[in-house]
Amino acid sequence: MRLNGILAAALCALGLVGAAAAEGAPDPRNWRVLDPASTLYIDTVHGRIVIELYPEVAPRHVERITALARAGFYDGLSFHRVISGFMAQTGDPFGTGEGASNLPDLAEEFTFRRGLDMPFIQAAAQSDGPIGFYKTLPIQTQPDAQIPFARGNRVLSNVLHCPGVVSMARSQAPNSANSQFFIMLGARASLNKTYSAFGRVVWGQDAVEHIAVGEPPATPDRMLAVRVAADLPEAERAPIYVLRSDGPRFRDLVEDTRNDRRADFSVCDVQIPARVPREENRERRWWSIIPFIN
Repeated sequence: MRLNGILAAALCALGLVGAAAAEGAPDPRNWRVLDPASTLYIDTVHGRIVIELYPEVAPRHVERITALARAGFYDGLSFHRVISGFMAQTGDPFGTGEGASNLPDLAEEFTFRRGLDMPFIQAAAQSDGPIGFYKTLPIQTQPDAQIPFARGNRVLSNVLHCPGVVSMARSQAPNSANSQFFIMLGARASLNKTYSAFGRVVWGQDAVEHIAVGEPPATPDRMLAVRVAADLPEAERAPIYVLRSDGPRFRDLVEDTRNDRRADFSVCDVQIPARVPREENRERRWWSIIPFIN
């Protein structure tokens, strides 16, 4: 064993580093790998968009999105309504904003209930409750101190519509979501608790920002293919890790963002990094442009 290997093993035995970190794998205290069953790939001419889905937050909407993706429903559909600084909407088979799948409309999931199994990391406080993060999702929630007294030991929470958040489109009727969804390009508080958010872009937000603008655009961009990562061969899935919001490095990220933004700080300013481990033949992978974990 080389000297640095001996040192790593000794530090691991002392509890100073995690076992995975000692072996060169991403430190599990700070990084978590995306679950392929809850990861959506959207291919566009601008690049691949990788979305982490949250069935524990919006189970009906995640089930619908994955079912339609697996049926090939979304392949080739246009981004028919794209407003700069606001959002990019897609999922309409007609491209007019009036279409839907042949499945029933969905009951709303504007809020969800969070227990101690869904750790919340506070980043700021507002009069109507603390705001921060559950995994990569920016949320507002009742505090942990209320969990023992809440119904089912789970407190009321909702997703904040920050850039990268993915939410279901609907008509004026609350329970009218079906197949259309949108990806946020800016922060819009007016959508909170009025639209069902079910995921967030963890890689490829730059591709979203390059989608042609218009209602509809003169030459709309399209979703070339939409796939659940778990349905692809393992060699085609990116081993993407995201910074754990309940890990020690995340608090530093929040504080660095707060210090940079000062009085203008918002949880929407916190950009959660995505990384991949070092590997051979990296240049052959579609994820070759994603930075390494360090």
